[in-house]
Amino acid sequence: MLLEKIMKPRAIAVVGASSRPHTIGSDLLKRLIEYGFKGGIYPVNPKGGVIEGLQAYKSVSELPDGVDLAVIIVKAAFVLPTIDECHKKGIKGLVVISAGFKETGAEGLKAEQELLERVRSYGMRMVGPNCLGVVNTNPEVSMDACFAESLPVKGDIGFVSQSGALGGGILNILKDLNVGFAQFVSIGNQADVNAETALEYWENDPDVKQVLLYMESIANPDNFRKLASRISKKKPILALKAGRSAAGASAASSHTGSLAGGDRAAAALLKQSGVIREFSLRELFSTAKVFANCPIPKGDRVCIVTNSGGPGIMATDAICEHGMQIAKITDETKAKLRSFLPAAASVKNPVDMIASAPLEHYRQTVETVLDDPNVDMVMVIYLPFLGLKDIDVAKALMEIRAEHPEKPIVGVFMTTSAFFNQLSNMNVTVPFYMYSEEAADALNRLNDQRLWQERPAGVVPELPVDDARALAIFKQAAAEGRRELTTRESLDVLDAYGVRICRSGMAHSEDEAVKIAEMTGYPVVMKMTSKTTSHKTDVGGVRVGIGSEEELRAEYRDLVAKLEERGLLEGLEGMLIQEMVKSKRELVTGIATDPQFGPMIMFGLGGVFVEVLKDVAFRLAPLTDIDAKDLIHSVKSVKLLEGARGFTPAQMDKVEETLLRISQLANTKRFVKELDINPLMVSDRDGEPIAVDARIAIDVEAVKAL
Repeated sequence: MLLEKIMKPRAIAVVGASSRPHTIGSDLLKRLIEYGFKGGIYPVNPKGGVIEGLQAYKSVSELPDGVDLAVIIVKAAFVLPTIDECHKKGIKGLVVISAGFKETGAEGLKAEQELLERVRSYGMRMVGPNCLGVVNTNPEVSMDACFAESLPVKGDIGFVSQSGALGGGILNILKDLNVGFAQFVSIGNQADVNAETALEYWENDPDVKQVLLYMESIANPDNFRKLASRISKKKPILALKAGRSAAGASAASSHTGSLAGGDRAAAALLKQSGVIREFSLRELFSTAKVFANCPIPKGDRVCIVTNSGGPGIMATDAICEHGMQIAKITDETKAKLRSFLPAAASVKNPVDMIASAPLEHYRQTVETVLDDPNVDMVMVIYLPFLGLKDIDVAKALMEIRAEHPEKPIVGVFMTTSAFFNQLSNMNVTVPFYMYSEEAADALNRLNDQRLWQERPAGVVPELPVDDARALAIFKQAAAEGRRELTTRESLDVLDAYGVRICRSGMAHSEDEAVKIAEMTGYPVVMKMTSKTTSHKTDVGGVRVGIGSEEELRAEYRDLVAKLEERGLLEGLEGMLIQEMVKSKRELVTGIATDPQFGPMIMFGLGGVFVEVLKDVAFRLAPLTDIDAKDLIHSVKSVKLLEGARGFTPAQMDKVEETLLRISQLANTKRFVKELDINPLMVSDRDGEPIAVDARIAIDVEAVKAL
C-alpha cells in the first residue's frame, strides 16, 4: 500500500527546509532529527549548503535514490513543479504542508484539483495540502514529520485530524494525560488521503489499538460507513465531529474548503458505523484514556469500591442512568470482605470500606471483587482521609491492574490537581478521573463498544415491490412538471412498495364519494387531493369522523364551496375517501435528503406533536434489519408501541418492515427527495401500522432523465 511510503519511509526529503529559526521549514527538520528518524533525512533548499548539520540539496532532482517521502513546505505556486520533480525522482509519498489551495476560494480550488490530478496520474499518495504533517512513534521508524509543539509520546492511538493546529493541541494535551499515540495524520484539505484512507491503513496495524478522529467534513460518506462499520468491530473509533450548528458548519467549510453536511446526517452515519461520537475535547480525552488502559468488558455489571458513602451513591446513580447494572456480588465475596473489613463497613455494592480504610484494605477489596464472577468492571473511589496518600493508592491500583488485566478498573480520585500533575510523569496503566460521573461515562463507552462488537452485522433485505407501478406514477408527475405528487399518487407509491395504506377510493363526485364510503364502511375520512395544493389542512381539505351518508354529502358540498371561494378548484383531482383508522398513537416516518450524505429515514412520534416534542430520530439509507430495530428503539415514544398505559402492543415486525420498505424506496429511487407519512397510525384494534396520509417530492429532471 502506497501509504507505507508516507508512514514508514526509508528516507525523507524536506523540500523547503530552512536555516531560518522559527519557520516551518526549520522546525520540522529539527523535529525529524530530534525524534531520531531511523532513515535518511535530506533537506532541499535552492541555496544548498548545510542545514542542521545535514547537506542541503538545491533541488529534488539532485537527491540520491531511495527517497520514499517528500515533505513539501514551499509557496503554493511552487508545489506543482516540485511534485513533477518528485515524480521524476521516483518519490511516491507526499506530505504537502503548504496552504493556499481550496480553503482560499475558487482559484485555490482549481489549483488543488490540478494538484490532485497530477498526483493520481503519477501514482502517488498525498497527505494535505494545508496540513500539519505526519508522525509514527514505532521505534523502528521514529518519524516526527510535523511541527506540533511537543515531541510525541508512544502509545496505541491512531489519530486523524482535519485541523492542523487543533491536532497539534490535542497531541500536547494527550501527552499531559500520559496517553500516547502510535501514528498521527493531519489530513488538512484531504484532497487525496482522508479519514477513510487512514482507517483502512490502520485496520490490521498491530500498533494501532484505537482510532481518534477530529473531523469537520466527511469526504465520502458511503465509503466511510463501509470501512468504519467493519473496522469498529475490531477496534474502537472515537470521533469529534465539529460543525454541529449552521454557523459551525459554515466555518468548517471555509476552514478547509470541504462541505460539512448536516449534523443529523453525520450523527446517523457515525451511529450506524459503530463510531463513538464525542461532543467536546474533554469527552474525547476521557474516552481515549479509558480505551488506552482498559480491556473491553464481558458485560455491564459494575462494582463500586469506595472509602466514602456519598460518592458511592452518586456513582451508583451515574451507572444506572447509563443503563448499566450495579453488580450483585456473591455471598462468598461478601463473606471474604467481612473477614478483613471493619464491622462498620458495607459489603454490599457499593462496597464502602469507610474513611479509615488503609492501603491494604484497598488492595484486598479490589482484588476480591475482581475475582467475583458477577463483576465485569470496577470503579474505585478515593477521598483523602487520615494521611493515606493518593499516589500510593494509585500505584496499588496499577499493580492490581497488571495482575488482573482481564477486567476494566477505573479510579475516581477526588483530590488535588497536584495528584494528576504527578501522574503525567508516570507510566499510567489505569484511567483516573476527578469525578464519579466522568468515570461512569468512561465505563459506559467501554460497554457501548462491547455492545457494538456483539451486535449482528444486519442485512439490507430486498423486499418484493411493484417497481413498474411506482415508476409510472413518478414519470407521470415529472412529465407534467410537478415536483410534488398528489396525496393519492403518494399513497399509491407506498402501496406499490408494500406499505399498508388505509382502504380508500378516489371520488370525483358526491355520489361516487357515497358509494366508496359504503364499500369502506363508516366512519370515513375525506381528503382533497390536488396537483396544486399540497398542504391540505391549511385550506380545510381534511374532514374526519364522517359517520353517515348525510354527513358525507354535507361535508363534500361544503369543501367544494370553500375551495371555489379561494380559487383552488382548478388543480383538484377529487376527494379521497378513506377508512377511519381508530388510533391514539400517531407516528411519523419518511425520507429526508442531505445534499452530501444522501437519503435519511426519519421515525418518531407524529401527528400534531412532531414539531412540538421533536421525538424523532434519523438513520441513513439503506437500513439493515438491525438498523430498523435500532431506529425504532432510539425514540422515547417506543414505550407507547410496546403496550404502555394499556395500549394494544404494536406489531413491531410490521413497523420494522414499513421502515425497511421506505428505505428500499429511498435507496433505489434517489430522485425521491422528500417523503412524509404523517400520520402512520398504530391501530387500537390490533396494533397494525397503517399509513393514512403521505406526501412525496421528487427531482423532476432526474426522473425525466431515466
